[in-house]
Amino acid sequence: MDINKILSHCDHTLLAVDATWEQIRSICDDGMKFSTASVCIPASYVKQAKEYVGDKLAICTVIGFPNGYSTAEVKAFEAADAVKNGADEIDMVINVGKVKDGKYDEVLDEIKAVKSACSGKILKVIIETCLLTDEEKIEMCKVVTESGADFIKTSTGFSKGGATREDIKLFAANIGKDVRMKAAGGIRSLEDAEDYLALGCERLGTSAIVKIVKNQEVQGY
Repeated sequence: MDINKILSHCDHTLLAVDATWEQIRSICDDGMKFSTASVCIPASYVKQAKEYVGDKLAICTVIGFPNGYSTAEVKAFEAADAVKNGADEIDMVINVGKVKDGKYDEVLDEIKAVKSACSGKILKVIIETCLLTDEEKIEMCKVVTESGADFIKTSTGFSKGGATREDIKLFAANIGKDVRMKAAGGIRSLEDAEDYLALGCERLGTSAIVKIVKNQEVQGY
């Protein structure tokens, strides 16, 4: 697959707790240079990053991250604040405990509240697949479809596992036609990226792909 096509599907990501503005600015530079789908960064840097990139690059941030157990009202406030500061895309973490309790109606209401707070911006819903059973994943495919969110996303990358090909196949078999898929966590090679795109992912959450391309540039191929 053409490397530029792969890059166009990447949310170039830096969510480290100790991320500095210099590092955030650097991945913004990379995102603009390599035409990634977006950069995914902490909410505290959204305003500064958007002022820096203007309309040259989409800014994505995370809500309820990484544990997802903030209240729905807090998550909605976070989303509205991020959009006010210039975020183009929002990746929210669900309340996994409520899924475990079978409270899918409450999870649905929460996603709807965040979707409303996004004011038309793209919403991706992180369900943290490594913590769910297949039955729970299937139920969440139904919930995300009903919520009107734009994407279902596998993982935060901060729990005990990341994306798997099996989970993406499960998503593809159970989401509605208007829901897109994002794989995140553990995508470390061009082969990984190609596999997930071939399985139908529209987005990839990764920091590795740009690094690989930059290394190839340094080595002259």
